[in-house]
Amino acid sequence: MLKMPKKRYVLPVVASAFLFVGVSFKNDFFEIAKQIEIFTTLFKTVNNNYVDEVNPGQLMDKAIKNMLADLDPYTVYFNEQDVAKFKINNTGEYTGIGALITRKEGKLIVKEPYKDYPADKAGLKAGDEIIQIGDVNLSDFKEDAGELLKGSKNTRVAIKYIRQGKTYSTEIVLDEVDIHAVPFYSMIGKDTGYIVLSQFNGKASSETKAALLQLKADGAKNIILDLRGNPGGLLNEAVAVCNLFVPQGETIVTTKSKNESYNNTYRTQRAPVDLEIPLVILVNGSSASASEIVAGALQDLDRAVIVGSRSFGKGLVQRPLDLTYGTQVKVTISRYYTPSGRGIQALDYAHKDAEGKAIRIDKKDYNAFKTKKGRTVYDGGGILPDVELEESKQSPISDALVKNDGLFNYATTYYYKNPNLTGIPNITDADFEALKQSLKKDNFQFDTETEKSIKAVMDVAKKEKMDAAIAVQYQQLLAALQKSEENELNVHKQEIKELLRDELIKRYQYKEGLYKYYITSNPEIQKSAALLANSAQYNKILSQ
Repeated sequence: MLKMPKKRYVLPVVASAFLFVGVSFKNDFFEIAKQIEIFTTLFKTVNNNYVDEVNPGQLMDKAIKNMLADLDPYTVYFNEQDVAKFKINNTGEYTGIGALITRKEGKLIVKEPYKDYPADKAGLKAGDEIIQIGDVNLSDFKEDAGELLKGSKNTRVAIKYIRQGKTYSTEIVLDEVDIHAVPFYSMIGKDTGYIVLSQFNGKASSETKAALLQLKADGAKNIILDLRGNPGGLLNEAVAVCNLFVPQGETIVTTKSKNESYNNTYRTQRAPVDLEIPLVILVNGSSASASEIVAGALQDLDRAVIVGSRSFGKGLVQRPLDLTYGTQVKVTISRYYTPSGRGIQALDYAHKDAEGKAIRIDKKDYNAFKTKKGRTVYDGGGILPDVELEESKQSPISDALVKNDGLFNYATTYYYKNPNLTGIPNITDADFEALKQSLKKDNFQFDTETEKSIKAVMDVAKKEKMDAAIAVQYQQLLAALQKSEENELNVHKQEIKELLRDELIKRYQYKEGLYKYYITSNPEIQKSAALLANSAQYNKILSQ
């Protein structure tokens, strides 16, 4: 009895607010209203009739997140706790323990303690498994355990953790954590300044400007801006970073959408810092979004030489929109285009293959565009560097070792076997063989597409009670696959040894130590510095 009057009152009023949007949207609105009513009825019916007690909040949270996951990976729902995290990522400031932690297979693992922050001061190390926070035993805690490590400044939090099989206790005093967008900058030799821009939070442009000015004061006549591994962030900060090197009023990026209100052109707003200083931008397959805007714009404007490997290809624009009860939805609203008109997006989520995966743009469908001075550049997803370096590309086997913590776990073992190591770790062939043995001992799963497919077939066979009939062939396939994976490890031995060394440098000398090592030994940086030292070659690239 209550539903009908509400329905007659709400729908005409809300619909009238959209009368001028157009007939198509009006029709969509009524279809949306119909589906919402179906979902609401379903939700109530399941809650009232399901055999066991259900948690309505958790059920709805999962329902919403799974629904949005079918669109693209970037359209996501934020509950109240998620909103707090999102704000931290954008501002770079929060109160907490000052460490990167992850939850994997039910375990809360310290991945990287930040130097001189609370976790570091309390003695926590990479690889430690936190098992208790205050009175909460994490084995019984199904919520986001990271929330237990936040609070007001100077709050004391008791921690229990496992390290190398032994249980320890410590106390962490929460403090303000300032996440720098520019964690490192330095001179390379007499003439070249090097700036690491690791993310586009609210401090990205101001910290990049400060580093640029200081390096110029220190004598820098060339600049390397390192965007490798930078996942992106705030659009306005990407525009502001470009503004350091190009004139006021220059178009940096445009956005296009079915919704005309989201079609925008973003131009530089301020006077630049330096229009002439030679500039190299380093990118790789993990440089995404705002990183690609900076690299693509400065390439199109012939203001920088891009060096490295093709960037990730995230050209979809998101905007957080407030919902009720402190929640938000981050919605993909448009696509990014560089000044020449190139689309950045690599994967087409509107068209998926038979396995439900987004289709990547085929090379034969790439389109040519012209830079400001007439150079030819191509779309196809991501930014293709002017100078491609094999060193910037990471093999699939190395990707698996990094993604699934193969190198991380071995580095933890290595660290405690060699606690007093000084200088740069020398990764020998014996260390490489020990890594391979460790992977075997731990039954490390590379999770390649082939491996997943073979195991999926066996899972189906078990359900259909056909597993016994194919058991021998299955084991033969697994053995062949393992041999192939070991061959891949050997083929990419040098690359893997270098990645292991990088992980170990962080263990002994923190991230700052890794950056200091890079400026003397990283091949991409060295080749970028050599390019900048050869002005004829640099200018030739920008005029081709």
